[in-house]
Amino acid sequence: MKNLFDAQQTKETISRIENLTPSTSPNWGKMNVAQMLAHCNVAYDMAHTNQYSKAGGFKKFMLKLFVKRAVVGPKPYGKNGRTAPEFLITDAREFDLEKTKLVNYLKKTQELGASHFHNKESTSFGELSSTEWNVLFAKHLDHHLTQFGV
Repeated sequence: MKNLFDAQQTKETISRIENLTPSTSPNWGKMNVAQMLAHCNVAYDMAHTNQYSKAGGFKKFMLKLFVKRAVVGPKPYGKNGRTAPEFLITDAREFDLEKTKLVNYLKKTQELGASHFHNKESTSFGELSSTEWNVLFAKHLDHHLTQFGV
């Protein structure tokens, strides 16, 4: 798994993103490439903004108990898996805007570094280690870039 806190590995991931075009088709799934980029941006929006409210109480408990391991664990995501409602992108999106936003988020995350994410609270799972944050980001991106053949 890539370490997206490492400059070279972030550069390699950005190179994969740069290989996408507005007409790149998925190997599976319903999203087009612009929607996929917007979908990937949600994880970074959650980490870098207050755009999404934090789960609390019972919902947070259930997410930590049943979802966290799948998200921050080493096992790759399967094709056509379920996603959280916040990650569903069904409307039209602008490819260049979403691509630029994602690349900028990757750069920002790498520049902030692992120490910034050490025990940083996620909106869904509470505090995560920097390793868990990296897995969350890297595994999700790899899954969707593979989905689109890059």
